Amino acid sequence: MKKDKTPLLLKFIRWGFPKLEWLAPALARKFFVNLFFTPLHYAPTEKERKAESYAEKFSLEVSGKRIQCYAWGKADKVVFVMHGWAGRATQFRRFLKPLNAAGYRVVGFDGPAHGQSEGKRTNIMEFEAVLKKLIEKEGKPEAILSHSFGGGVALYAVMNNLPVQKLINIASPTIGDEIINTYLKAIGGSSGTKEFFKAYIQKTMGRPFDEFTALHFIKKLPRKIDLMLVHDDADREVSIQHPLALLELYPSATLYKTSGLGHSRILKDNAVIQECVTFIGRNSSIQS
Repeated sequence: MKKDKTPLLLKFIRWGFPKLEWLAPALARKFFVNLFFTPLHYAPTEKERKAESYAEKFSLEVSGKRIQCYAWGKADKVVFVMHGWAGRATQFRRFLKPLNAAGYRVVGFDGPAHGQSEGKRTNIMEFEAVLKKLIEKEGKPEAILSHSFGGGVALYAVMNNLPVQKLINIASPTIGDEIINTYLKAIGGSSGTKEFFKAYIQKTMGRPFDEFTALHFIKKLPRKIDLMLVHDDADREVSIQHPLALLELYPSATLYKTSGLGHSRILKDNAVIQECVTFIGRNSSIQS
């Protein structure tokens, strides 16, 4: 029987949030706003800890938070890895040896409020700030390899002129309403909370939530990029509709579709890893 790795806190929220919505909807909606920007922590696996043990570890100070960073390999060419929400850099452990063997140093970080980095709450702007700081230290990467939320961060950063030519977004969400729906489904929330949250973002950020999603970023890129989308047709957290919607707006992107891997196991699949390494090493299709 497969072990349930759901954090106890999330189980409690799933039990309690629908009741809180019914008893005190205003309080529930404020709680949801806080929850949306507060990642849960999952314990790293033994194999992740092993990958961490042979990493070169260093830290950066970004937005007043100490950010834990990792590097594997000694090559001159660099690939950045960018984890998703509630993730860690070491989730890319299966990519390390193939990328090192292909001549790349792999550099990643635990995002603000994630893994071993400081903070309790975070957002896409803080992740982008770390990327900028990392480029100052490591130089321009050959590519960014991202998972889930990390793919949105990468596109957001490129929209804001981060000097990266190649992106690989694995299991990355793109559709604003569906991103919120996924959060609500995880805790048993209602459409009333969804509408409150969208209004809250509009009021506090001065822009609608959709302008903080990949479907908006892709339309605002300052230049063409090489983009590869990797997605599983059985992903229950981020449906295949997400990359398909992005492809409609950016048809030059490459879609590599898998079956039966889901949202997280896709990072451990040998065929996926080989496709990504090959894509990174391929000459750019964009004319300078």
